[in-house]
Amino acid sequence: MAGFGSEFKTGLKEMNDRETAAMSWYAVQTRSRHEKMVVRQLESQGFSTFLPVTTQMRQWSDRRKLVELPLFPGYTFLRMVYQPEQRLRVLTTEGVVAFVGVHGQGMPIPDRQIEHIQNLIAAKVPLESHPFLKVGQRVRIRSGSLNGTEGILVGQESDRMLVISVELIQRSVSIRLQGYEVEPV
Repeated sequence: MAGFGSEFKTGLKEMNDRETAAMSWYAVQTRSRHEKMVVRQLESQGFSTFLPVTTQMRQWSDRRKLVELPLFPGYTFLRMVYQPEQRLRVLTTEGVVAFVGVHGQGMPIPDRQIEHIQNLIAAKVPLESHPFLKVGQRVRIRSGSLNGTEGILVGQESDRMLVISVELIQRSVSIRLQGYEVEPV
């Protein structure tokens, strides 16, 4: 009987490993200014989410304040197994408009694209939203805390920038490459 328990646990672990392997990142379009609320609700339902934010100084008539704003307004990301019941749970979440993809069907985002943006956020380097680019040379940073991060090289000489894109939602972020070595991918 002791063997049965360990076989059962091994079977459960294998099922969990397969489900984790089947998980992908998806972009969800949200109602305007509902990104943080959508993330809270999705997390309370057990989904793994990612909402990249940037801190900006905002000026009002009576004060200035640092505020946290979504890097990609109107979008958030979640990691899930794309199944009809999961899709329905996401779509019925208040503030969610649709999955990003062809005809509202979610399309998986390559893990590396999300990882690169997570690395930039974790490194606390100054970054800003950047128009999506389809042309340009792909490069990889070869040094420093961002070693291995890939993106598109924009500009020349002292005004070089690295643009990292999430192709599915056609949004990008950029950082200045001053002090970083880059190489072609």
